[in-house]
Amino acid sequence: MTRLLGYVDPSEPHFVAAVLTIAFNPLFWNVVARWEHKTRKLSRAFGSPHLACYTLGGAILLLNVLRSHCFTQAMLSQPRMQSLDNPLAYRVGLALLGVGGVFVLSSFLALGFTGTFLGDYFGILKEARVTTFPFSILDNPMYWGSTANYLGWAIMHASPAGLLLTTVVALIYTVAILYEEPFTAEIYRQKASQAHKRS
Repeated sequence: MTRLLGYVDPSEPHFVAAVLTIAFNPLFWNVVARWEHKTRKLSRAFGSPHLACYTLGGAILLLNVLRSHCFTQAMLSQPRMQSLDNPLAYRVGLALLGVGGVFVLSSFLALGFTGTFLGDYFGILKEARVTTFPFSILDNPMYWGSTANYLGWAIMHASPAGLLLTTVVALIYTVAILYEEPFTAEIYRQKASQAHKRS
């Protein structure tokens, strides 16, 4: 880590922008989703929970495009690491990008749009917890697939700044998981309790 820091200027504006977007995105979607769960104001404003969820999902996608752009610009604005600047490292990065893409895409296909973009906070609940691939081999595969994408992208660019930013991505996702999972579990616990009372 010390060696990586020797290559990175953390005060460089593109690097700062990347850190801010990495930190902001999960904060934004968690705050908005919890507010919606508590007030249902987005669902009322859009006339339906599905339309409100689609709108939030669209905003999240745009924010993720911005985050990836900032991440790439931060890498391009900082020095490359010579020891990573070789064909083998590039292929390793490409493989990580491929694995990450499989996890992200298969998670999306398993969950659907509303399942991916916090539909449960809008009252759009699945009948049961998804346990098919990739959830059968990894918890939170969307987050870890995204992290693998960033790691692969950083290695492909031989970028110490990218590796450091990938560490930030992993830390932020870890915090997000710790914040999200108990709340989501409680939503489904309440659903199960209500179903039991009706039966």
